[in-house]
Amino acid sequence: MLRVDRCICHGVTFEEVARAARADGLSLAQLEDRLGCGTGCGLCRPYLRRALRTGQVVFHQIVLHADEPECSDDGRACGTPQG
Repeated sequence: MLRVDRCICHGVTFEEVARAARADGLSLAQLEDRLGCGTGCGLCRPYLRRALRTGQVVFHQIVLHADEPECSDDGRACGTPQG
């Protein structure tokens, strides 16, 4: 069974990302700077956006960039950390 739960380039789990986002109110860009996630190959970026938007940290399906588009300039399309 497919199990996606981390940024494979940097070994950062989506649980760690969600925890940091909730604890410190960090945006995806700030999380990338702090944890390195999403800054390698970029395949985890849609998973990161979904994790921040929904709180889900383990995925059993492929999430594509089209499924979780990048944030808009005004921030409205960005996921917000779920508690």
